[in-house]
Amino acid sequence: MAPIGERGGDRMDKKITYWQTVCFLFLSVMGTLLHFLFDWSGGSWGAALIAPVNESIWEHLKLLVFPMVAFALAQSRWSGIDPRKVLAAKGKGLLVGMILIPVLYYLVSGSLGSSPEWFNIALFFLAAAAACWVDARALRRGESSAGGWAILAGIVCVFWIFTFFPPRIPLFQDPITGTWGYFG
Repeated sequence: MAPIGERGGDRMDKKITYWQTVCFLFLSVMGTLLHFLFDWSGGSWGAALIAPVNESIWEHLKLLVFPMVAFALAQSRWSGIDPRKVLAAKGKGLLVGMILIPVLYYLVSGSLGSSPEWFNIALFFLAAAAACWVDARALRRGESSAGGWAILAGIVCVFWIFTFFPPRIPLFQDPITGTWGYFG
């Protein structure tokens, strides 16, 4: 595909804008539904692989991670944009969203003593928007990486491992029950 600014660039810009808008909507809807999936499943380990098993910040990153990975696979297959560029861009966007959530959460909760529930919800949507924005910028620049798939696969594997064997640090602890991961 032609980079932005060259022939066909305007068409590519519209394609990227379309896909990133759909991405944000997909993240918003799927992230919201994933919040409830573990409880709806009766606490199944299969649901635990993609949905938060407790109220820890780490587990709530799944609301962003798994919809973004699913959308990356779909977009790389059906958008007509070079899959290496899509996966590299999604990896960058996802990392930004994953960093933004705990940083802003701990900044607010550390400053106020707690984090209001409305803020936690808004923070998810802000992180999703930021991830899509970074993703779109990377696509518009035409950045590519043969290892984009490896970054996404690595993130997924880390989440699967830490769901069942989380490190004993506050990021992984449920602030309400004091439990850790799937096994508590």
